[in-house]
Amino acid sequence: MRYELSDYEWSVIRPMLPNKPRGVPRVDDRRILNGIVLRSGAPWRDLPESFGPYTTCYNRFVRWRRAGVWDRIMNAVAAAHDAAVQMIDTSVVRVHQHGACIVGNREQHVGRSRGGLTSKIHAVVDADGLPVGLGLTPGGAHDNRLCSLLLTGLHQGTMLLADRGYDADWIRELASQKGAWANIPPKRNRKEPICFSPYLYRARNLVERFFKIKQCRRIATRYDKLAANYLASVKLASIQLWLRTYESTP
Repeated sequence: MRYELSDYEWSVIRPMLPNKPRGVPRVDDRRILNGIVLRSGAPWRDLPESFGPYTTCYNRFVRWRRAGVWDRIMNAVAAAHDAAVQMIDTSVVRVHQHGACIVGNREQHVGRSRGGLTSKIHAVVDADGLPVGLGLTPGGAHDNRLCSLLLTGLHQGTMLLADRGYDADWIRELASQKGAWANIPPKRNRKEPICFSPYLYRARNLVERFFKIKQCRRIATRYDKLAANYLASVKLASIQLWLRTYESTP
């Protein structure tokens, strides 16, 4: 079936999955993981029988999310990222009616706007356009809402690229404190001059290309009621992006 893990991808992920040395052997991890990362956007109940009981796939997905397994794998595969450049941007996704919570929308990062219910993915990518930091907010939140959280990985000499929505003195100061340089175009109402290179700024399109992960239907439309589950799906898509890049690199 399309989109199943390749042998290479499985060889990298397998050692990082939790062990179960005792008790009844659990259902094959690779088969379950293929069901979890299925890109078709099918509801859990509609998973093909070849992946086993849908309840097993869903329960393991949630259990490993709570145990921090997806975060550890994401951090491991992104550990070798190119820190010379970091780019930050956001993308809004529509929340399906099945993912809408009547109570607790604010806690589940669901916002209401003219277009209906939405959430916003915040992403930081490296010089190759590969993700190193991810977050989620309601769709109406400002783009710079998670900057203080997602830009903790800036290093000495790193160049930060972002659009003018991130042109704020506190963001420039945050980058400066870490020895980085924020190459952000100034807002039209900015009075004091700043150092900005249009030529270097052209590389920022790489972060926009990252959001092609929305080719995954489960990412393009949010069906999950729980923000943590949806963000975990985004991380799984990002993990697969990293692994396919490694696999294709000679």
